[in-house]
Amino acid sequence: MKRLRWQILVVAVTLVIVALLLLSQQPVTVITLPEAAPGGIYTEALIGSMGRLNPVLDWNNSADRDVNRLIFSGLVRFDSRGLPQPDLAESWGVSADGKVYNFSLRPGAVWHDGQPVTSDDVIFTIEAIKSPASLFPQDIKDLWSQIQVKRLDDKTFQFTLPEPFSPFLDYASFGVLPKHLLETVPADQLPTAEFNLKPVGSGPYKFEELLISGGQITGVVLTANQDYFLGPPFIEQVVFRYFPNSAAALDAYRQGEVLGISQLTQEVLDAALMEPALSVYTSRLPQMGLVFLNNNNPAVGFLQNASVRRALMLGVNRTVIVSHILKGQAIVADSPILPGSWAYYDAIERFSYDPEAAIQLLNKEGYVFTAGSTVRSKDGQPLTFTLVHPDDTLHAQIAQAIQADWALIGVQLNLQSVPYDSLVNDFLTTRGYEAALADLNTSRTPDPDPYLFWHQSEATGGQNYSQWDNRTASEYLETARTAADFNERIRLYKNFQVIFAKEMPSLPLYYPVYSYGVDAQVQGVQVAPMYDVSDRLALIDEWYLITRRSLEEETQPAP
Repeated sequence: MKRLRWQILVVAVTLVIVALLLLSQQPVTVITLPEAAPGGIYTEALIGSMGRLNPVLDWNNSADRDVNRLIFSGLVRFDSRGLPQPDLAESWGVSADGKVYNFSLRPGAVWHDGQPVTSDDVIFTIEAIKSPASLFPQDIKDLWSQIQVKRLDDKTFQFTLPEPFSPFLDYASFGVLPKHLLETVPADQLPTAEFNLKPVGSGPYKFEELLISGGQITGVVLTANQDYFLGPPFIEQVVFRYFPNSAAALDAYRQGEVLGISQLTQEVLDAALMEPALSVYTSRLPQMGLVFLNNNNPAVGFLQNASVRRALMLGVNRTVIVSHILKGQAIVADSPILPGSWAYYDAIERFSYDPEAAIQLLNKEGYVFTAGSTVRSKDGQPLTFTLVHPDDTLHAQIAQAIQADWALIGVQLNLQSVPYDSLVNDFLTTRGYEAALADLNTSRTPDPDPYLFWHQSEATGGQNYSQWDNRTASEYLETARTAADFNERIRLYKNFQVIFAKEMPSLPLYYPVYSYGVDAQVQGVQVAPMYDVSDRLALIDEWYLITRRSLEEETQPAP
């Protein structure tokens, strides 16, 4: 009996332990999560027409640059902050004096025909850029003409600059051409080469075919490059179809012919926002609208007074300009360096619309109303000057808004409309103006270097149209464009922006934005500040249309 009781006790304890284990066990639930998978066709309505699918010839055709962005690769590319990242070049190094750059190409980089990308291709492309047939601006050709290019071996090469130049990597983002396919083509025949209609690159997508209707090129078909050095893109095929304007492109989207629209202009933006399945993306453009003030024109000596310039800034209602005239397609500007850039100073002094503060500044400087006058004056000189502006409707409306704002603080602004080319050549370049409404375009230059527009050495014959003469600011700009230390450049540009905000040599108004549309079924789309409109496609290799399910175990508490 004792042995039996003992055995019963052992069994009972065992059952209790098993029960406790069963109660404490958590059931496992297997769930499936969607993840990107290869496949699908993305068709985009591209505003414009095809010229030549060749990166040496696409400078003036944004539609070509969009397609070339997918076909060709550069040595470097830039992220959303304007910082250089490896592309064809796996790595690079800079000498201590900032004049010698050594580059190494990715060992696995190959052309779409299977041939390896080599140093010879890079050197060949640079020679093509410098040739008269190239459509690159002359200043870029001149820059490369001063740089010594040396082949070290098949995958490494060296650039030697005549002097340190920190923004140099901006000029290393050109699309590289295959020497083995183009070396027999004379430079002057490059624009008519068959290659421009059947390009071979090293980018994430390969040229497949042209779409032709009625003897006209209506589109381009690209297929995923399975040998792409960063891994093949998810979307199997990208089709660009050309349209004359955003309205025609939006109509094609409504008809189900395309999944994306390369540009949504103001005329169609409201209608596009009403499309339930169309995701609208907006990004800052590398441009700035501003009022140039001539700081060295004796006829308007009061513009040499920083307090007067500050009062003019406080007296402009830029928020109304952006929201009403530009229909929200811009951002109020406060700095000559673009927001989103690594060099932009977030804590820069900002100027809200404050006419009362503007009036107080003008009073303090001695600009007051005389009997019966609606215009302030000092020592017999009235606050009256002329604003030259482009003769299009948009700029005319902005000029009229500024004129009305300044009238409220006792400043009389006369308006003169001229064609944009005349504004640049006859007024800004000659310095024969008092104030000018213009657009500053820094496309395709991610490095924020503002030297050309604000350094005192550029006041005569250069692009310092305001003729701002501030030695301290100029020294910051000089040092920043030669400094090798990244943090030092950040500090220098911060100091420059602080002085700019204090002196206000010209009046930043707004940064325009760019809007485009992609159907919601296209996933993985990201938006970032643009340094060229083709930057909207910079991460297209991460977009996807097809998903697959991956298994994942998830434990849930037992009831």
